[in-house]
Amino acid sequence: MTSELMKPAELSIRIETSTAVLANWRYLGIGPKFIKLGRSIRYRVTDVEAWLDAQTRQQTGAA
Repeated sequence: MTSELMKPAELSIRIETSTAVLANWRYLGIGPKFIKLGRSIRYRVTDVEAWLDAQTRQQTGAA
């Protein structure tokens, strides 16, 4: 199974955040799964979609 890969700059546009925030999320382990190819970071579109689905909440107090 292959999936399209996104660069951090592409993902930052898609989810309206900065690449610095994505880097911090990678460090903290709280963002979408990522692939490290040498010094390059890539995100599988399927992993991003799964992560976004996991962020869905019904109320503000939900964990």
